[in-house]
Amino acid sequence: MASISLADYPPELSKEEELYLISNLKDWSIAHGLAVRPAPAFVQPSQDPSGVLATTAPVTLFPSLFPASCFEEGLAIQRAYNELYSAIARDEAWLQSIVEELLGIDDFVTKLWQTHLMVKEEGYAQDLSLGLFRSDYMVHQDPSEANPAPSLKQVEFNTIASSFGGLSSQVSALHRYLLTIDAYPSSTSSIVKAEALQQSRSASSLAKGLAAAHKAYVSSQANRPLCVLFIVQDPERNVFDQRHLEYALLEENGVRSFRLPFGETLSHTKLDADRTLLYTPPNSPSTSYEVTTIYFRAGYSPDDYPKDEDWTARLHLEKSRAIKCPSILTHLAGCKKVQQVLATPHSPHLKRFLPDEKVAARVLATFAPIYPLDSSEAGREARRLAADPASASRYVLKPQREGGGNNIYRKAIPPFLEKLPETHWPAYILMEMIEPPPLTNAILRNGELQKGGVICELGVYGVCLWRDGSGAEQNKGEILESWEAGYLLRTKGDQSEEGGVAAGFGAVDSCCLVDG
Repeated sequence: MASISLADYPPELSKEEELYLISNLKDWSIAHGLAVRPAPAFVQPSQDPSGVLATTAPVTLFPSLFPASCFEEGLAIQRAYNELYSAIARDEAWLQSIVEELLGIDDFVTKLWQTHLMVKEEGYAQDLSLGLFRSDYMVHQDPSEANPAPSLKQVEFNTIASSFGGLSSQVSALHRYLLTIDAYPSSTSSIVKAEALQQSRSASSLAKGLAAAHKAYVSSQANRPLCVLFIVQDPERNVFDQRHLEYALLEENGVRSFRLPFGETLSHTKLDADRTLLYTPPNSPSTSYEVTTIYFRAGYSPDDYPKDEDWTARLHLEKSRAIKCPSILTHLAGCKKVQQVLATPHSPHLKRFLPDEKVAARVLATFAPIYPLDSSEAGREARRLAADPASASRYVLKPQREGGGNNIYRKAIPPFLEKLPETHWPAYILMEMIEPPPLTNAILRNGELQKGGVICELGVYGVCLWRDGSGAEQNKGEILESWEAGYLLRTKGDQSEEGGVAAGFGAVDSCCLVDG
């Protein structure tokens, strides 16, 4: 069979080819933990009262085409982003100047900052911080150019609960397996080949980061058992993604970890006199573990704090001697407002944190134009752009939130702002839309196959362990460990503006590198 062109990828499958590919995909996925708990809309809770069922995670049948130059740049620049965001988290005075613009108009950011101030008043007990970051990008092709070269533009930077590191390792292995068993037609052989498929080692690499923090922690008492504590949501559909990190932490690094639902924090942990965090597993009440590292996979959304005691729990954890991943200042560094301040055209702030001009220039090249909605000159220009349906069609409006499903797109922006009190406009940023190249693929979600145009988003993981320092000019802290930690590709239908897999929009995918 003749080879197809990139424009015709992926090919149409015969009924027999599709059946062979999907049956192998489903079985391999469940056998290797490329899975999620089923959504209530797919399996009613009454049909699974014990929560024992799992289903294949939303996944693409084929690896998606991705420009090799953009992929390589995303990985190469991650250490610079580690340096940037660890420096922001260490610069409390600068971060305060940014956060203060949101106080009183964004209740969640306000509560996070108040929690920081309460810990600061008592004195931080731990000067080490861990970041398991993810920088998200899309390929951009300028629509005003006749034959535009692809470039990489950042969508957002995640400093808390950077998910799918576990599943991204599995999906890249899945696509390689499907290639090995000839599940892809021979017509794709010139495109889908072993050297073009990029394996992600994100689960192992992120676990190595948690292990580095665990090792760097100084125990308060000899012979007391130590552990890493995963703070999680309950229920958690994306549990297997997290489990892969837990298993790699134990099997590859010899580090014990436990899962603790955020809402049960105060029931199962306590602080001793020197603010060492002790965790007592409910299944073993006679044993208390000293927590070296707190890994937040919950606490990033206002929905995680339905009661006042949830904020008490966050304060309780932040006050402890355990290393936080992330600390509350690192969490705040991930605000969209910070991204906007860095990326606003002619912004002077980037060089504050990246003094090497060449490094700063590479990071700057990944920024899409972002504007505030305040009373500054840039803010007034943004308000004009956002209020006009014609110009608003080139933009996305973003609040200071993580987790997907929060943004307002294109022509929906003007009517949204009309209903929003103008005093609350500065809580949002206005970002120019990234224009990705047209692609097609097929997504398997809840047993249903969805075919058509797709958009891909590349996430590059980073691990960074640093010492905070005193904040004074002569003691700004230092980075102890920093590395790029693998990648995630999320793919969604091109009719969907949102990309979150857990939020029900996207699918996990892997990269098939191509030139151009």
